[in-house]
Amino acid sequence: MLHRPDYVFGSIADIPADFFRREGIDALILDLDNTLTTHNNPVPDPARLEWFRNIRKTDLKMIIVSNNHAERVKPFADYLGLEFVPDGRKPLPSGFNEACRRLGTDKRRVASVGDQIFTDVIGCKLAGIRSIFVFPIEYETGFWFRVKRFLERPLLPKKE
Repeated sequence: MLHRPDYVFGSIADIPADFFRREGIDALILDLDNTLTTHNNPVPDPARLEWFRNIRKTDLKMIIVSNNHAERVKPFADYLGLEFVPDGRKPLPSGFNEACRRLGTDKRRVASVGDQIFTDVIGCKLAGIRSIFVFPIEYETGFWFRVKRFLERPLLPKKE
């Protein structure tokens, strides 16, 4: 099913560093807003920054794919020292495919972390990579975000 993630965690900070090795994941595609930080925030919070520093100690390759424009993504990616794909057009697979190409890793060994069913999870499925769903850091207040979150609600996995 396109809307079912392969894995579910409360937040990205809850994913243990050894999880990726155990699951045969060599490369990770990261969503930006509400996965690594809140909307329009240029830096991650302390828990997510600590998670990122722990992951950097492993040999896991990482890249950011965001539907945001480069002006939003670049400062954040630069702060973390990561490559990025802006205007990812999720759920279309093009942004995920570009990230996989840049990572140079077989898609079977790639996973992506994101907080939205309709963009992140479905996009992973369409691109043929594994999906890690995390619950959003905070819920957006904009009209279209509220509509999307409302429509997504029946599809959400249970919090563990």
